[in-house]
Amino acid sequence: MLNNKIPPVIVVLFFAGIMALIAHYSVIDFTAFITYLAASLVIIGCVFCIAGVVSFKLARTTVNPNKPEQASKLVTSGIYKISRNPMYVGFAFILAGWGIWLSSLWALLCIIGFIVYLTLFQIIPEERALTKLFGEEFTEYKNKVKRWL
Repeated sequence: MLNNKIPPVIVVLFFAGIMALIAHYSVIDFTAFITYLAASLVIIGCVFCIAGVVSFKLARTTVNPNKPEQASKLVTSGIYKISRNPMYVGFAFILAGWGIWLSSLWALLCIIGFIVYLTLFQIIPEERALTKLFGEEFTEYKNKVKRWL
């Protein structure tokens, strides 16, 4: 059973809001390249998220992060060869792009909070559920592929 009842997308929006508040009070003047850097990070994040969802859909298993026990197959191909949690990596990239766009180093520090929160309350409980479901297959996968990047 997951410790977290809050959907990860809501957690992303929560941290994005905190970042906006921090940025409002701590703006740093970056050069014009900020738009391109921010957009690039958001695009990379979207690619990770979409690739994760597509891999799950192709494997015909659940994408619902709050019900890992409903997984019908352990997905280890595609983007899942790079990261065990590409959708969460994608969210972190999106938050990084948002923080760059906000021009606030302090807001960027919220990404650490996001990663710690998601690791403790979403990923670790997911991993427990996947270990119960897939046993040695998941343990071998964990030993080969990093949790984030």
